[in-house]
Amino acid sequence: MARESKAARVDRASEVFDLLTAEYPDAHCALIHANAYQLGVATILSAQTTDERVNMVTPGLFERYATPADLADARPEDVEGIIRSTGFFRNKTRSIIGFAQRVTDRHAGDVPRTMEELTALPGVGRKTANVILGNAFGIDEGVVVDTHVKRLSTLFVFTKEKTPEKVERDLMGLFPESRWTLLSHLLIFHGRQVCIARRPRCEACAMAHLCPSSRV
Repeated sequence: MARESKAARVDRASEVFDLLTAEYPDAHCALIHANAYQLGVATILSAQTTDERVNMVTPGLFERYATPADLADARPEDVEGIIRSTGFFRNKTRSIIGFAQRVTDRHAGDVPRTMEELTALPGVGRKTANVILGNAFGIDEGVVVDTHVKRLSTLFVFTKEKTPEKVERDLMGLFPESRWTLLSHLLIFHGRQVCIARRPRCEACAMAHLCPSSRV
């Protein structure tokens, strides 16, 4: 596998994608949201915590602050009380209020649809922008690289890079653009259900024969 050609790696990546799609036909963004504003806020809140935890606090948050303009005018201490359980709540409060203020003031309340405009918003880096573009707008701008995606990409030897940006670049070179958004969901689902970090279930993995790191 160490001498695998780029063409062979692309073919193997395609097989892995097809098998993952068959295994997880319902793979989707785990953050519950109704629109781009909610998804942006939820993604910012998801840093250093679980999607499940975020989904516990966002219903109350969005009931009180239904629009970017509502959140833009919020008192920080009120927001902190709602999102406290997600951790780093003071920094996250500053980020989501700043996000809402910028969307309200500079984009007339509509979350922008370009990478450049999104990454100019408080609390939004490339990963968060990819989440918003791919899942709220159906725009495949890049691949969301979280801990699961990075770990599985390394195990599958789709990349040898260490930083999310370089891992993303390698994945974009292996998979067609139309698959970029779904790819991250598939890898995340697989990482949570089968290829678990501390106890990978290689014997139950439909991709074991395509994975250089498989123990079976």
